[in-house]
Amino acid sequence: MIKKSLAPLALGGFGIGMTEFVMMGILPDIATGLNISIPQAGYLISAYAVGVVVGAPTLVSLMAHRPPRSVLIWFMLMFTVFNALSAFAPNFHTMMLFRFLAGLPHGAFFGVGAVVATRLADKGKVAAALASMFSGLTLANVVGVPAGTWLGHNVSWRIVFLIVAAIGLATAILIKKAIPYFEATPAAGIRQDLKIFRNPKLWLALGITSIGTGGFFAWLSYIAPMLTEVAHFHANMIPMIMTVVGVGMTVGVQFGGKLADRVHPLRAIMILLMTMVALLCLNAVMAWSQPAMVVLAFLVGANALALGPPIQMLLIEHSREAEMLGSSLGQSGFNIGNATGAFLGGIPLTLGMSFASPLWVAAGLALCGVLLSAAMTAHGRRDGVSALA
Repeated sequence: MIKKSLAPLALGGFGIGMTEFVMMGILPDIATGLNISIPQAGYLISAYAVGVVVGAPTLVSLMAHRPPRSVLIWFMLMFTVFNALSAFAPNFHTMMLFRFLAGLPHGAFFGVGAVVATRLADKGKVAAALASMFSGLTLANVVGVPAGTWLGHNVSWRIVFLIVAAIGLATAILIKKAIPYFEATPAAGIRQDLKIFRNPKLWLALGITSIGTGGFFAWLSYIAPMLTEVAHFHANMIPMIMTVVGVGMTVGVQFGGKLADRVHPLRAIMILLMTMVALLCLNAVMAWSQPAMVVLAFLVGANALALGPPIQMLLIEHSREAEMLGSSLGQSGFNIGNATGAFLGGIPLTLGMSFASPLWVAAGLALCGVLLSAAMTAHGRRDGVSALA
């Protein structure tokens, strides 16, 4: 059961997850509606991702002097406006601009929301509170994305963005009503906040996020052709399997929250990345087996989202001087992982290899995340403090 004060954060996560991932399902409809090709429409996904990477540190730094509740309301109002404008975009270039602008508050919302969630958490339940916030993102993949895809195919893709805008507006209202007022964290300005980047441990944490999670995105980016061409699923089965992935995400984020409340976040990350390597290797070896693919779809989805809470805690831990800025970097890292995983996973396909080949790339990226986690642990020991204490 989600704590009442955390419910607005979960609802915001639902809206953000829906607008980000529904694009994959309604891309052909948008292409037809805007009279562009599907590859061109794919740039709209990239525009949103670039907005996330740019907006997370920029918006948080600009608004760090304001109370967190006010900041969250402003971010959701931005999200509402630009998603609503996306619904009325008359052409490709205008839509491209609106998707970029809609992505700006994405990471910033999660960054500030994570800090608020830690303040609202019961004693010893910090990671569980973070998991509650991310549960909205995972539920979007189970409910919002399939429903939005159906509406986009059968009614209009434009109405999907209006629904997302309505969710954003409802979130802003609920934040005002349910989240208590907190004073702004004293800050010396953007220049002072940026000094957190002098911390090598923060860079290692970002590397773990950007590269380690790239394994999941390399798997996710090419899951459809792998399922149809290697496992020989009918194309109509892909939405069902993606729902299985979404259910796994929902379960996994709760598990990750409980794990990170019991052990140090870095230890939790190492455990989960090692498990990810094993699961991705199993995917590659058993890609021909339909039953195995269904089970592994659930497990990989669960494993990936279980990383969310401990990664968020690790980033906050190593950016105490500007914790909202540090926390917001998590979403930037995830989106860099998204781009990296999709790009590197596609290389073996361009060389004519099997649709199962990106899975080995995915396992390699996850293994790099394990190695970076080990490096971060070693760095902590050189400082005379165990990073896994």
